[in-house]
Order: sequence, then structure tokens, then C-alpha cells
Amino acid sequence: MTVSQGCSSPQGKPSPDYLLDTPLPQLLNALDVELVDSSITDAGFFGALVERRDGSRVLSMPVGRSVFERNTAARMLLAEGLGLDAPPVPAPLEVTRV
Repeated sequence: MTVSQGCSSPQGKPSPDYLLDTPLPQLLNALDVELVDSSITDAGFFGALVERRDGSRVLSMPVGRSVFERNTAARMLLAEGLGLDAPPVPAPLEVTRV
């Protein structure tokens, strides 16, 4: 993973402040994650972070959600999926690994 200068912790991962404070497009670019619209319309689906066999990452997010909801879900999925130092996902939400 490549991150912008000054955004990483000693372990080479983005710090919690960087994860939470960086504008989402800039964060996705720094983490080399492609954002795509999902065709899943289930109200309980907030998104999915997928790592392809070639190592590239895709964040698939449902359309039609508020900017706040989309932004928050994206950051929670990134933190969990990339093993970043961040608080756990709050109940009743859960992240499933497959």
C-alpha cells in the first residue's frame, strides 16, 4: 500500500486521524482503492471492500445513500478491511469477511 507523505503511522498504515479527516476521494487515491457503484439495493447493505487476486482493491458502495452515510460506511469498511487502527464498527452493524 502506498500512502501520501505525512499520513502514515510508524507501521506504514494511515493513522486514525488521516483515515477520519482526509476527504474521501483523496483517501481512496492514497490507499489505491477504486470506488464503484453497487447494483445491490438491499437497505442493510452498506458496501464491500474487495481485494482482487492481482492485489488491486475495489470499494463497492450502494447508490442513493446520503453523503454522510456513504462517507461513514466507506471509512468503516476501509479501516476494517485494511486492518487499520480504528474503533470497531458499532452495533448493530457488522463487517463480514469472506
